[in-house]
Amino acid sequence: MIQNNWINDLQLKWGRMQQAMQQMEADGCLLTVDVNLYYTTGRIFSGYFYLPVEGKPWFFVKRPNGLKGEQVIYIRKPEQMPELFAANGLKMPEKLLLEADELSYNDYIRLQAVFQPKVTANATALMRKLRQVKTPYEIEQFRISAKQHAKTYAEVPSCFQTGMTDLEFQAEIERRMRLNGSFGMFRAFGANMDIFMGSVLAGDNAETPSPFDFALGGQGMDSSCPLGANGTVLKEGTAIMVDMAGNYTAYMTDMTRVFSVGKLTDLAYRAHQTSLKIQSEIENVARPGTSCAELYNIALQITESEGLESYFMGTKQQAKFIGHGIGIQINELPVLTPRSKELLEPNMVFALEPKYVIPGVGAVGIENSFLVTESGLEKITLFNEEIIEL
Repeated sequence: MIQNNWINDLQLKWGRMQQAMQQMEADGCLLTVDVNLYYTTGRIFSGYFYLPVEGKPWFFVKRPNGLKGEQVIYIRKPEQMPELFAANGLKMPEKLLLEADELSYNDYIRLQAVFQPKVTANATALMRKLRQVKTPYEIEQFRISAKQHAKTYAEVPSCFQTGMTDLEFQAEIERRMRLNGSFGMFRAFGANMDIFMGSVLAGDNAETPSPFDFALGGQGMDSSCPLGANGTVLKEGTAIMVDMAGNYTAYMTDMTRVFSVGKLTDLAYRAHQTSLKIQSEIENVARPGTSCAELYNIALQITESEGLESYFMGTKQQAKFIGHGIGIQINELPVLTPRSKELLEPNMVFALEPKYVIPGVGAVGIENSFLVTESGLEKITLFNEEIIEL
């Protein structure tokens, strides 16, 4: 079932899970959410991944047909698992971890009834904590995504035509993304996080608040998906923020660049340079052990020193973070907020995105993906960071 080039990576992940399970005094972990199945098996299937606190994992598969490998068992329904546990010498867990934050109520209750553990604990919290520190294989996947991400952004100017709308512009960028290898699938954690391949914000649309928990919003094309491009005509003096997904492998990079139709106002250019100043200062300061809250406070202090706080991370609705972990989902841990208690650790990968919204112009600022190394930060999304005039 598992491809050979993933074996060492998966075994490393299983070992980390079992070590954490020992600390939690858990006997087993049962996963069925796509993101966690991919993380632990290297593929997505309909069924369950079960890892006992000691020993090898088991794969209980409903679909697709034809998967083969050690300890792969086909089932029709989860109620078959207790009998299969007994037949294969597996002990039923007394303390079981289930994806409590992601399963439906009915599925959660059903699995509790199947296993009847004395204690049920939250596998979602455990997996998000483990996934924030990347393996060597995962880091290499980020590098592949980053390279293709930059390749697509280099083609953005050729997508522009005078008189087009932000939606037409985005559609051309999406075409280049797919031709350059984008999966199209954009995964995010949590409810109310719908998005399609990324966001293009032009002009005053950047001020429009969104119900979704992204740095900036946008009206969108319909009230059923209030986010991003809304048909704004790209006219002279308009800033266009391109924040399209780097989903060229399962591990997504996050990168934002700003383009302009003609020249922008002095305030817009000053705010953009302030974003670059924040990024530079954080690159100088951040190390393993650095507080995520400290990084947010650096951004806020620089913003206030420039008198730009009313534009920082929005105007009508201001986001209270300047960065977030990335991975199989675009919004993983850690989160760079003023109240975060998290510290940077080696092999974390996060996006840093100090941004400003200038009324009458649009959004400016920067976003890059960074790897936390033993000695500091390594920027992995490499592309021109100045405002690019179209």
